[in-house]
Amino acid sequence: MSIKHGLLALLREDPKYGYQLRGEFEAATGATWPLNIGQVYTTLTRLERDGLVRAASGEGDGRSMYEITDGGRAELANWFDTPVTRESRPRDELAIKLALALAVPGVDVRAVVQRQRMSTMRSLQELTRLKRGSRDGDISWQLVLESMIFAAEAEIRWLDHCEAMLVRHRGKAAPATDRTTDVPEEHDDRQGVQR
Repeated sequence: MSIKHGLLALLREDPKYGYQLRGEFEAATGATWPLNIGQVYTTLTRLERDGLVRAASGEGDGRSMYEITDGGRAELANWFDTPVTRESRPRDELAIKLALALAVPGVDVRAVVQRQRMSTMRSLQELTRLKRGSRDGDISWQLVLESMIFAAEAEIRWLDHCEAMLVRHRGKAAPATDRTTDVPEEHDDRQGVQR
């Protein structure tokens, strides 16, 4: 994940200062990805250059406040709609994406979980097909395949766990702050994969 999507997510509702963004980013991700303020302002400069954020009209205190543009909203919506690929995770982008989806009002967290589960299931099916076609003597390739298969299976179990947590959270949250109202009480669309 690039920091830009996290900052765009935090700017979705209202303009913020760089220090606010840093604090809210770390709070939303459980401090699993600490940012330094230089990263925040460098990213904001690039986002502004790319037309995804702009300077917001401030109160003249000399600090820069930023707001998201329509282009930034489109970029953010596309990020939330696009499943994370296994190849793109130097950090656990999926965990951070779900944490931010919960922190940002109006994001359908259930839909994010469902799209990810479907994408991971497709990957698992493809990996299983590759394993069936691999030669027995090529142990290095088999080990790599097994690693990817186990990681995909673990991700699916984790997504199931996340959905169960969302259901439990829904029961405890006040109606005004509950962002998981669309999560069904019982849901299991996993398809068995033969190995």
